[in-house]
Amino acid sequence: MGFVEEHEKWLSRHKRRRTGERLDRLERGHGHGEKLFAERVWWPLFGHFNHLHPEYEVSDWRGRPYFVDYVWKPGQVKFAIEIKGYGPHVQNTDRTRYRQELNRETYLQIAGYRVVAVPYDDLGSAPELTISLLKALLLSSMLTNADNEGGKHSKMELEILRLAARSDGIIRPVDLVNGLAADPKTIKRHITKLCEKGRLTPVLSANGSRIRKYEYIHNMLDNYLF
Repeated sequence: MGFVEEHEKWLSRHKRRRTGERLDRLERGHGHGEKLFAERVWWPLFGHFNHLHPEYEVSDWRGRPYFVDYVWKPGQVKFAIEIKGYGPHVQNTDRTRYRQELNRETYLQIAGYRVVAVPYDDLGSAPELTISLLKALLLSSMLTNADNEGGKHSKMELEILRLAARSDGIIRPVDLVNGLAADPKTIKRHITKLCEKGRLTPVLSANGSRIRKYEYIHNMLDNYLF
């Protein structure tokens, strides 16, 4: 699936889990800038939304609820990502609100989050720069978790993912049986596990009656695991 379908599925999952103010904040707060970041930066970088939480509620130093645009928690690390527009954040004449915003960012770091500020204007004019900077920032965390990520997959599963990635992202079970010289039942069992882990997605035939192939879901860590 492409960005539009995956973004909608991801957003719907989060909405189903929320009620009250948390749901209202997600519906109101996930606006144009947040969607632009998801489409032009996060999707090209990762190809999925695993571990990414929109309008994530945290408490500030006063114990009051505060919603961060995005929080990414792939493991032991936590990143708080804020989309910063020029008007609200630079020309803000409410000095009390401006001080509180700065204090919240400091408190987030005390609470164990690494705070990332993304310029809204760059999302439209220079998303490649944001991708490059974010990739360099997140690289150490991704490498730290690479062994754990690799441990989630058996040797056979990694071989299946490797072949799928090299087959333009689409693979048939028969291709895996021939390419890995494996028993069809073994291949089917591992494909099922990879679908459960979100690494493969079934692709229905033209009439929608059978599953003849699977789509590979890219993970940026694959660059280090394969």
